[in-house]
Amino acid sequence: MKFITSKNSDGTETKIFYEDLGAGRPVILIHGWPLDHTMWDYQIAALTDAGFRCIAYDRRGFGKSNKPLDGYDYDTLTEDLRTLIDELQLEDAVLVGFSMGGGEVVKYFANYGGKGVTKAVLISSIAPFMLQTEDNPDGVPQAKIDEIAANLQADRPGFLGTFGKQFYGVGLLSNPVSSERLTYDLICAMQATLKSTLQCATAFSSTDLRPYMSSINVPTLVIHGDNDQTVPIAATGQQAAEMISGAEFIIYEGEPHGLFITAKDQLNQDLIEFIRQ
Repeated sequence: MKFITSKNSDGTETKIFYEDLGAGRPVILIHGWPLDHTMWDYQIAALTDAGFRCIAYDRRGFGKSNKPLDGYDYDTLTEDLRTLIDELQLEDAVLVGFSMGGGEVVKYFANYGGKGVTKAVLISSIAPFMLQTEDNPDGVPQAKIDEIAANLQADRPGFLGTFGKQFYGVGLLSNPVSSERLTYDLICAMQATLKSTLQCATAFSSTDLRPYMSSINVPTLVIHGDNDQTVPIAATGQQAAEMISGAEFIIYEGEPHGLFITAKDQLNQDLIEFIRQ
């Protein structure tokens, strides 16, 4: 197994697990909450077949990475990303963030000038600001965020099982993913700790990235489903496309949050075309 070692502010170390597959232009894949790097299976298969090198890692607290008690703010998480890019000496890379992973993409440009990265992709991303406030009326109400935290602490498996159905748009008349997929995702989510799950939820729901959006100064693709019930498009994808100079915005009609599965063929095609442009 492959790990990089990231330094924490208190001098301790955290080992971050990653996969490094294929050859060619590097594509760095940052997973969403509460999953791990394996969510990218379909994209890794398509991108490596297309001649690209895929690096997908487990965020600290998730998957095979170490699970410290703290360090789940975006500055620390982005330092983990910087360490990965530096240790692997990546250049001309494409940085892809899904959902919570969009925060690391934005902060990487803000904190490190986007070193080594020449294209960026935000998919179902929480950027620029997910929380509902007076100047962000289309966001998610604080009461809903508080409810998520309470449900996680009361019955984490139960909450995550229900959350997975919303994630993929599963309903009485809609079954876009199999029950086995939902079970697998639940198993992945339960590999994290309760503390990492809760603290990451706080980070992606309350971090205001609006001041940093203009720091993204490379060609950028924004993809979001207009039926995303988890991360509302009006507060996130739509705003991101407007705030990033020259960004290309693709709306997936009728697609839920987890479009990396429900619209995997279209997503794979759009990613490959954007990287090759």
